[in-house]
Amino acid sequence: MCQSSALRGPELHSGKWLQFPQLALRRRLGQLSCMSRPALKLRSWPLTILYYLLPFGALKPLARVRWRPVSRVSLYKSVPTRLLSRAWGRLNNVELPTWLRKPVLSLYIWTFGVNMKEAAVEELHHYRNLSEFFRRKLKPQARPVCGVHSVISPSDGKILSFGQVKNCEVEQVKGITYSLESFLGPPANKGHLESKPASRSGSFQKQLVTKDGNELYHCVIYLAPGDYHCFHSPTDWKVSHRRHFPGSLMSVNPGVARWIKELFCHNERVVLTGCWKHGFFSLTAVGAQNVGSIRIYFDQDLHTNSPRYSKGSYNDCSFTNSNNHEGICMRKGEHLGEFNLGSTIVLIFEAPKDFNFYVKLGQKIRFGEALGSL
Repeated sequence: MCQSSALRGPELHSGKWLQFPQLALRRRLGQLSCMSRPALKLRSWPLTILYYLLPFGALKPLARVRWRPVSRVSLYKSVPTRLLSRAWGRLNNVELPTWLRKPVLSLYIWTFGVNMKEAAVEELHHYRNLSEFFRRKLKPQARPVCGVHSVISPSDGKILSFGQVKNCEVEQVKGITYSLESFLGPPANKGHLESKPASRSGSFQKQLVTKDGNELYHCVIYLAPGDYHCFHSPTDWKVSHRRHFPGSLMSVNPGVARWIKELFCHNERVVLTGCWKHGFFSLTAVGAQNVGSIRIYFDQDLHTNSPRYSKGSYNDCSFTNSNNHEGICMRKGEHLGEFNLGSTIVLIFEAPKDFNFYVKLGQKIRFGEALGSL
């Protein structure tokens, strides 16, 4: 005999009254196992948003029907950041009426603390839209390039992490790491070979070190919205290869970088690799939310934040050929590329063991200042 038939009188009526709404509510919330995962998420999102916006405990009674909110990370990853970034890019390129330029740009300057005294053009009416303002150039004397030290900061920004690369792991922010192999992809000279298993990740790091006694170093620089958005060559080196990873465009704010593991490996990025006098050298421009546009001045074939892309894919471009065996020569301080808004620069390079960084965690740094040297 089933349990419900054992109930009598008021108990039977009460039992059905308690069970039926719970079953119906669970169906409405999409928590039954018969529902597909996309449908379950679709039905959970509205309540999840309310869960994080309403006062604590407001939706606590829903726990009785086994409802659980989608995690903040999953909720954020589900936001169509690429679409929003393209929309923001189009908005930035809309020409502002002359009378509206100064109020709009003045608000931006006040919000993000932009120092317009350094700008090559200080008159706000000169900038036709927000995009032109973001990509403003500086006065020549505003950023003197350090000639003493071998590696300078390629951009304005904040130092998030730096030091030696250990166990093929690179620090995203303090205490949060990501895989070097996932970030750079397979060695360029091996084309489309699959990545090595994680157990052999140490061998990938050894492949990048070309000289005995050298170590692999890294430095991460975060560009805030108010910073100068162009980036330059951090040293004298030769760029032989470019790899473009289409991907997400999540915020790279330090707070988010602590929140989402391997954020830099998920986001769209352009990896430039080559060599300098001590061996391997790479500079990676990482895209971010509202920063889908990454431009490399000498690479006219690069198109970022394309509507169509395959997640996890990448495309390569070699700058060496039969006429040019070395690649593109870049001088320290030379213009290299630009972002729209702000983002992150990641340097990964080979150097002797006595290489020293002259920066501190959290330090604000400007393009041209010393980053490190032997």
